[in-house]
Amino acid sequence: MKFMKPILLTATVMAFSTAAHADGTYGVLMKTLANPFWGAMGQGVEEGAKAAGVAYDLQAVDSDQAAEPQLNACNTMLEKKPVALITAAINSNNLLPCLKQANAANIPVVDLDNNLDPKVTKDAGVNIAFHIGSDNMAAGAQGAEFLVSKLGKDAKGPVLVIEGLSGNITGKKRADGFANKLKELAPGLEIVASLPGDWDRGKAANITNDILTKHPDLVAIFAANDGMALGAVETVFAASKGDQVTIIGVDGNSDAVKSIKEGRLTASVAQLPYLVGKQAVEDVKKIVDGGKVDEVIYVPTLVLTKDVIEANKEPMLQYVK
Repeated sequence: MKFMKPILLTATVMAFSTAAHADGTYGVLMKTLANPFWGAMGQGVEEGAKAAGVAYDLQAVDSDQAAEPQLNACNTMLEKKPVALITAAINSNNLLPCLKQANAANIPVVDLDNNLDPKVTKDAGVNIAFHIGSDNMAAGAQGAEFLVSKLGKDAKGPVLVIEGLSGNITGKKRADGFANKLKELAPGLEIVASLPGDWDRGKAANITNDILTKHPDLVAIFAANDGMALGAVETVFAASKGDQVTIIGVDGNSDAVKSIKEGRLTASVAQLPYLVGKQAVEDVKKIVDGGKVDEVIYVPTLVLTKDVIEANKEPMLQYVK
């Protein structure tokens, strides 16, 4: 099984373009490709563009918290008059002015990785051609199901949830999905803290340290992305509690896969970002060509563990980049 290395960025805004085609260019606006999750999605966009035979202009900012720079990048992209705009918004509000302009210019807008809250866009009068990504509530629930399968439905003990960036719908849905399913399946596993880690590995490490101090008998941690999960791993192993605490992330990125293979991170609910990026481009071409697609498109998820990776029998592993 081959795992692609993430694309690393050093500038505030980076862009990758194919040669312009006569029928126009697809604008693709992401968060940061420095995160392996978005790097894999960028690889999927590239492959999807090749498969669809279209040109694309991919831009990303240097941080998944850089809301204003992302809006500026969106406005700059619109000036190039793309035939479609595929966006992975940092939050549900920051790109709304740009997306309104895209609507006014009859440029189809795609919500990449379900980062836009449909209610927010509807209230703002913004039309989204389709939303594509994983079902984040279901991904969180899968994390809880894995935890219960490992510890048992009668298990008891404190659990920490590390949320994403405050106000980001993706992280909220993952955390809520986990909490709701855990309460249903194993009420003895009590969430003693659910705190925003802002997608930041260092902040997640500090949160874990604080909660471990208050709850030295902590049995599990669910983090809304792999970067934060890996921050938790560092703290847990530094405290010599690697055998005590089950740690679950979300994304299935290359760093998480490496940590799982090393026996440190317990599991990751793989979002298959490569497949999301690839299918997004292929589906928006259908829209541009006058066809239709479902308003909401869910790409499947997969719980990655050391056993699953080493067995290498799961067909969806081909999309883990």
